[in-house]
Amino acid sequence: MKWQTKERTVELVVSSIGLVSVIVLLLIAFFLFKEAFSIFYKAGAMKVLFGTEWYPTYDPPSFGMLPLIAGTVAVTLITALIAIPLGLATAVYVAEIAHYKVKEFLKPLIEMLASFPSVVLGFFGMVVIAPFLSNWLSPVLSERLPELLRNTHIPFISTTIADFCYSKLFIASGLNISTAALMLTVRAIPVISSIAEDALTAVPRTYREASYSLGANKWETIWRVVIPASVSGLSVAVILGIGTIIGETMIVLMVAGGAAVIPHWIFDPARPMPSAIAAEMAEAPYRSLHYHALFGVGAILFIITFLLSLVSDFISKKYRTVRIGEKI
Repeated sequence: MKWQTKERTVELVVSSIGLVSVIVLLLIAFFLFKEAFSIFYKAGAMKVLFGTEWYPTYDPPSFGMLPLIAGTVAVTLITALIAIPLGLATAVYVAEIAHYKVKEFLKPLIEMLASFPSVVLGFFGMVVIAPFLSNWLSPVLSERLPELLRNTHIPFISTTIADFCYSKLFIASGLNISTAALMLTVRAIPVISSIAEDALTAVPRTYREASYSLGANKWETIWRVVIPASVSGLSVAVILGIGTIIGETMIVLMVAGGAAVIPHWIFDPARPMPSAIAAEMAEAPYRSLHYHALFGVGAILFIITFLLSLVSDFISKKYRTVRIGEKI
């Protein structure tokens, strides 16, 4: 067999596999939206998307998905505020600062944590973190801290801040969006740091050498040269990390509290969209409105993750040719 024939055969096989993957994805999307269409058509799209009551088993049932969407957004925002800075800082340390022996130890460890079972993290959060928050941290923040602040007799601190701590820092249950955010942070940091570290390492060494030759120190080189040159990969790392947070199921199912209400504070329970699907699909009668409503939740999740993928791809292509000195 000639090498041209072998090359065409390999090309055909690879193209066929890619085409099959696209077809499977399209079929999944078609089935998902087909099953979700009924709930939006029969119950009304506006009532479903912006309704504030999710009681699918009541008579009559309510399919307002706003509490599920709000719970997902709240958990994602809190997790992102913690995970993105820590993940990027970890990547910078491993790629630019750590000794090569430390890097050889940390790199496989981070990649191993990225594949850590989420059910184990959820179980740890449920049996360790949740009792710690409600039994130990809550009395400190809502009882002892306000008492200390009142004893200062300083205006505003001894009154307003002390009252705020007393009323807002009481943790009724350790199963809430903060606990879920802490566990999701552990899940998201390895994903963000691993991709970001690869992006930082891919920056040509000549960029660093040119910066040092102009008199810049290590931190100036990292901040003004390496990070701008790898902005494409760093952006992709952040977006994929957010996608991991949004789509995570077991952690939020076990530690978010499971209450289908709109959260108003970081210690309120919530039921994010993935946990609603996992918790209720088994009990939803086949072809019922509840069944179609859960597919509607899945369709919203699909759209969100698809949009994140498009944004990631757009940023990757937009900044692929960015070089030092160009406007970003």
